[in-house]
Amino acid sequence: MTEVGNIERHLLEGSQDETETSYEEKVRPQSLEEMVGQDRLRENLGVFIAAARERGETLDHVLFYGPPGLGKTSLARIISNELNARFRATSGPVLERPADLAGLLGTVEEGDVLFIDEIHRLPPVVEEVLYPAMEDFRLDVLIGQGPGTQSVRLDVPRFTLVGATTRAGLLTAPMRDRFGWTARLDYYNPNDLTGVINRTAKVLQVPIHDEAANEIAKRARGTPRVANRLLRRVCDFALVESGPKAVIDVRLAGSALTRLDVDELGFDSLDRALLSVLVEKFGGGPVGIDTLAAALGEDRGTLEDLVEPFLIQGGFLERTSRGRKATERARSHLGSTPPLKPAQTQLL
Repeated sequence: MTEVGNIERHLLEGSQDETETSYEEKVRPQSLEEMVGQDRLRENLGVFIAAARERGETLDHVLFYGPPGLGKTSLARIISNELNARFRATSGPVLERPADLAGLLGTVEEGDVLFIDEIHRLPPVVEEVLYPAMEDFRLDVLIGQGPGTQSVRLDVPRFTLVGATTRAGLLTAPMRDRFGWTARLDYYNPNDLTGVINRTAKVLQVPIHDEAANEIAKRARGTPRVANRLLRRVCDFALVESGPKAVIDVRLAGSALTRLDVDELGFDSLDRALLSVLVEKFGGGPVGIDTLAAALGEDRGTLEDLVEPFLIQGGFLERTSRGRKATERARSHLGSTPPLKPAQTQLL
């Protein structure tokens, strides 16, 4: 893709960019009451937190899974805030050796919330060390080398591990079994996303009309992180075009999103390119993912992880045993008609 295409793709990715950390921290909800969406999950989590406080115990370990950008990290921080506990955060790829995990657990205090993002990427040797820490709050440490190696068992203060993953299927069964509660985060509906955008605008002290917030929500791919990212870019256009006292209305929001090449369903150029190639070049499919990747000049992983989930969730794409197929909804969105069957072609 071109540099412009990469920028467009980044806007609609649920994954977090390091440059956005300060912005996300500023607009991140701090409590279950502040958080918008995921209603059933928040209600259940509120009960579990209240019960843990009532018993005077640490909360059971929690696993959140689902597409990126839906609030897994925010929920981990909210758990910490609701429990008045210290928050410690790391990620699976950072913990390369058992010693890395041992060093981290050596700094944990009673009642801490330890958040491990991308927990499915923990190396097996680290995962084996984590099991007794989660289950028995003990850590087995090897001291020495060779024949004189000794195993020493150390007590670990009781803590709550919050794991997050976008690929729950890659977690081992022993790891999943050690979590007291596992919850999936689903894509947001437009109404909830409108609430997210209105809340963020209030935090940023940016006046916005409800119609404009709804327009951004419709194009945010069901993802709060994308919604907040689009709002930030719309604010940039508003500032430059109308000055610091600009009010974001639906006209300004629509114009800015069009200039960002984000259409009314949240498609960007790569989404449209994939469906167009599938419909126009391969008759709607089925066609293999490697063939699609070659036709688009894109990496297979990019299509599988960043493009297909949204298209499948929205009913525009199907995964079959024979390959990818475009749905009638995809054809309608592209303004295409189904290809003629061979018999019809012969008649013409």
